[in-house]
Amino acid sequence: MKILRIKQVKSIIGRPARQKRTLEALGLRKINHEREIQATPQILGMIESVKHLITVEEV
Repeated sequence: MKILRIKQVKSIIGRPARQKRTLEALGLRKINHEREIQATPQILGMIESVKHLITVEEV
């Protein structure tokens, strides 16, 4: 499986609760917080729903 590095680049202030919960489930807590995770279908779906708040790159 591929490893992805995701980084939160925008704030969750004023965002719908669903997007806030998605970022929390991805393990992102604040701006510039990074995390490396495996690219499973579930994770890719979560990334797609909040792609305007994060950046993604392959490791």
